[in-house]
Amino acid sequence: MFGAALLTVPWLGLHTVFGVDLTTGVTVALCGIAVIGASFLLAWGAETAEADVPRAFALAILAVLAVAPEYAVDALYAWEAGINPGSPESAEAASLAVANMTGANRILIGIGWSAIALFTVYRARDTGDEAVESRPGFLADVVRLDHGIATEILFLFAATVFAFFVPLGAGIGAVDMFVLVGLYVAYIFVAMNSPHEDEEQIGVPAYLQSYPKRRRIATTLALFVFSGIVILVAVEPFAHGLEALGKSVGIPSFLMIQWVAPLASESPELIVVAYLVNKARSTAGFNALISSKLNQWTLLIGTLVLVYSLSLGYYGPLPLDTHQMGELWLTAAQSYFAIAILITFSISLREAVALLGLFLAQFVYSVTGLALTLPIPGLGAVTFDGPTSLIGFSVVYLVVGTALFVRRRKQLATVAKLSVRRVRGDYSANEVPAAVED
Repeated sequence: MFGAALLTVPWLGLHTVFGVDLTTGVTVALCGIAVIGASFLLAWGAETAEADVPRAFALAILAVLAVAPEYAVDALYAWEAGINPGSPESAEAASLAVANMTGANRILIGIGWSAIALFTVYRARDTGDEAVESRPGFLADVVRLDHGIATEILFLFAATVFAFFVPLGAGIGAVDMFVLVGLYVAYIFVAMNSPHEDEEQIGVPAYLQSYPKRRRIATTLALFVFSGIVILVAVEPFAHGLEALGKSVGIPSFLMIQWVAPLASESPELIVVAYLVNKARSTAGFNALISSKLNQWTLLIGTLVLVYSLSLGYYGPLPLDTHQMGELWLTAAQSYFAIAILITFSISLREAVALLGLFLAQFVYSVTGLALTLPIPGLGAVTFDGPTSLIGFSVVYLVVGTALFVRRRKQLATVAKLSVRRVRGDYSANEVPAAVED
């Protein structure tokens, strides 16, 4: 713990306390080191908290703290958009707020979910992770997930379906905020009332859980607060430093805000999950990833209009241009496809590669602006270029996702039943639900 805390000292001491003016390269290096140290402290705090609160709630808190920098960056652009409404600067800031949010969500699934699945199978050779099931065939190995994530999957599914309708309004407005934030509040209520699950810990969390209750709770809160503060003050300069380095080599600001900044702000969470996987706790790691996706897909979108309206001084929906409408639809379509994968409570290497491959393909098209041609029945070959390529990839995600949902309709019904049981409080974590084989 001392070693991990020590990693945060150079950045906190040189910049935050003494205000030393650092070069961009040094800032990126020191911030990155501080984030690594804080991520370990955050993970230990979440694991220790499982002795006193339900695991789902502990992981939900971890998820919120891990992506707090993402909220800070988005709130900054939403606030700037409201300073001088109607101006080109306001329109650009609103566009960057949505770009940062959609980029973060797509990175979380496209890179986060897929890479962690691949890493889990790779590490299972050494960790003996029981969640990994070897199957014959090319990329057929599967990571089995806890049936307890049924609630997260159902709430994420509801938020995703609603998100398809968000671009159809005048912008991101009050109705969107109430529905999406309301979904997350309901989820937190369910997580708080989930059954308590005892899981034997090792290493630092096992040591901390041996403390008397009051001391343990105080230590857990201290770890949460300290790591949260470090992540909040380190990741934003880290992201902006990477943005400056990108600009210095000719990368456009929009692409830096949509892709590089979110990748930096998602790094604490990915470090935490990789740490959990390395301890053969892949199910807890995936729970954290799914919880993060849920809070970003609800709170992050829902609070943009609140910050924008506070900056305006009166209520107003955050405006969306045509390009950002396409970005929202593509992000919702990717989420739809990812949920279709997880309703079997598993993710195979093939599915992980598909998530990663589709993400990299649409990333390349968004960066290069290349055209995409798709054969559409009744219309022939239709070319999507520039912003309209977003619609083309959305169609791909929706078609494949719908095919999976039709094939796995029984599993979807099982997810709904398990979620209802958990909401009612009559689902015990020790019960073994009916198998959901694909």
